[in-house]
Amino acid sequence: MARPIDDNDRAKVRELHAAGETRNAIARAIGRSFATVSKIARENDPPLEFNRAGEVAVATEVRRADLAARRAALALDLQSDAEKLRAQLFAPCTIGAFGGKDNKWEQTDLERPTFGDQRQILAATGTAIEKSLKLAPAAGGEGAEQVRSMLGALGEALTLAAGDDADDDGGADGG
Repeated sequence: MARPIDDNDRAKVRELHAAGETRNAIARAIGRSFATVSKIARENDPPLEFNRAGEVAVATEVRRADLAARRAALALDLQSDAEKLRAQLFAPCTIGAFGGKDNKWEQTDLERPTFGDQRQILAATGTAIEKSLKLAPAAGGEGAEQVRSMLGALGEALTLAAGDDADDDGGADGG
């Protein structure tokens, strides 16, 4: 049978609650169940609240900002990786392989990577750039569709205007 709640339990719950402890921490500190601490809190006048929604919201926002900073740092690292990869495209290199009947290691110095290696370097470079842009989109990326739409409309208007001018002056020869 559980031991009855006494005034000492009630006082300790009020004290720890005032110190900012959580319900679970209070329960551990006084050696009672979480339900008992909740019951004591409800019976208090006024009732003690363990609502941490504000703290959780702040903690969530801090975490979101931290992750955004980490994504931005990773995006910069990926851009650096892409630049290093790109620099390898036409740089001298050494290639090697095991071969021959003795399976002996042979290597050769080249002025630049082979075409196949260059293609793989370009693919890796493109992947690094693409991933960095997904983590931190380029400035002006927002609203780009709106700009394209506006430029398209402007192009159509200029085409129509050029067509109207051609009809008015008899052509483009200035005559």
